[in-house]
Amino acid sequence: MLALLKTVVARDLRLAMRRQADIVSALFFFIIVVSLFPLGVGPEPDLLRRLAPGVFWVAALLATMLSLPRLFADDFRDGTLEQLALTPQPLAVAVFGKTLAHWLSSGLPLTLLSPLIGMQFDLPGDAVWTLVLALAIGTPALSAIGAIGAALTLGLRGGGVLLSLLVLPLYIPVLIFGAGAVDATAGGIAAQAHLSVLAALSLGGLFFAPWATAAALRIALE
Repeated sequence: MLALLKTVVARDLRLAMRRQADIVSALFFFIIVVSLFPLGVGPEPDLLRRLAPGVFWVAALLATMLSLPRLFADDFRDGTLEQLALTPQPLAVAVFGKTLAHWLSSGLPLTLLSPLIGMQFDLPGDAVWTLVLALAIGTPALSAIGAIGAALTLGLRGGGVLLSLLVLPLYIPVLIFGAGAVDATAGGIAAQAHLSVLAALSLGGLFFAPWATAAALRIALE
C-alpha cells in the first residue's frame, strides 16, 4: 500500500508540473482576490487588519476549488481510475495519494505565498505566522473535503457548479476556525484552541474522506 501511495503521489505531482498553468492560475487568483480588498475598502489599517483573516481564508478555499474538477476527471476519462479500482490495495489508498498531491500542488503554494501578501493588510508579525500555520494545518482539510465533492460530481454535466454547492457549506468550519486563529493572535489571545480544532478537522478529513471518496468513485465507475 505504501508503494501505491508513493506512486500515485509522484505521478500526480509530475502531471501537475506538466500543467503548470493550472497551478499558476490558482496562485494568481489567490493574489488578485486578496489584493482587491485593500483597493475596494480603502487604506484604513485597522479595517484591513480586521478583514485580513476572513479575506485570506475565503481566497484560499476558492483558489483550492479551481483544480478540484480535474482531480479525478482525467483519470476517469483515460481508464486509469478503473485500473486503480482493480488493484489489490484499497482504492482509498490511491485516493489519499491523489488528495495529498492536490494539497502539495495547491494548498502548500498558497500557504508559502501568504506572508508576502499579508503585508498589504498591515498584519503584525505574530499574526502573519499564525496565518501561515493555520493555512498549513487547515488546507489539507479543504483538499480532503473537496475530493468527496469531486467524486460525487464525476462525469456529471455542469459538475463544477454542483461541486461548489456541495463543498462550500462543508468548508465553513475550516473557514471559521482558520480565520479565528488569526483574529485571536491579532487580539492578543492564544490561538492554540483554534489551531487544535483545525488539526482535528484535517486529520479527520484525511482519514475518513478517502473512504467516502472511494465509495463515490466506485458508484461513478459503475
